[in-house]
Amino acid sequence: MTTSVVYDTGALLAAERRDLRFGRVHTRRVGAGHPAAIVPVVVLAQAWRGGPQHGIVQVLKDCDVVADTADVGRAAGLACARAGTSDVVDAIVVVTALASEAAVVTSDPDDLRKLAAALGRRLDLLVV
Repeated sequence: MTTSVVYDTGALLAAERRDLRFGRVHTRRVGAGHPAAIVPVVVLAQAWRGGPQHGIVQVLKDCDVVADTADVGRAAGLACARAGTSDVVDAIVVVTALASEAAVVTSDPDDLRKLAAALGRRLDLLVV
């Protein structure tokens, strides 16, 4: 498995509620000196609701929040069409992970697998 990871919305929400499984994954990655986790900006938008959100703020210090491009948007739209879903945030997570050869830290593995399969690919998933 790769050392790069993408956090989806479920991962950020797990950080916010101080989920122990997520905490172990994140702490081990940081402690081992792995590359910063990737957080697509749409994931941050989906998880962010204002207020302190200390758990998310702490985790984001160790992450690279990345903007999406037109190519990512087109690939995500294609994945949605092929998978028969309208969840563009999940699709962007999948496309970002595939492009980065990264695993995804998620609480929703089934939808992500379906989107990756629609693109003829497989994802490594770490479920929290």
